[in-house]
Amino acid sequence: MKKKILVVDDELSIRMLLENFLGDEYEVITKENGYEALSWLQEGSKADMILVDIDMPMLNGYDLTESIRKQDGMSNVPVIMLSSKQKSSDRIKSFEVGADDYLQKPFNPEELQIRIQAIFRRLKVA
Repeated sequence: MKKKILVVDDELSIRMLLENFLGDEYEVITKENGYEALSWLQEGSKADMILVDIDMPMLNGYDLTESIRKQDGMSNVPVIMLSSKQKSSDRIKSFEVGADDYLQKPFNPEELQIRIQAIFRRLKVA
């Protein structure tokens, strides 16, 4: 059974890129904002990993990640932040709210795929 990756990004092009690029190896679910993603998770849906944009309407990536970390059964799900933000303070805040990794947009989809594989490999060993 394929691992499930939830992609949360308000940019349709990013959601489509990740769905197409990662779709052969993973089941990719997409949501266009943090509120949709949180509702989906609170309905009992599960993801093995979550890719989150920081700047989104309704519920930004920081708040979504904090909410995920507080939710039963979701505290250990890996979160990778995807953002065009370039400041070190944005990366630091991402890790402070519970992100496991941070990748700046525009990113190389191959690099993201390798980071995903590395996180899953570490989880398997733990």
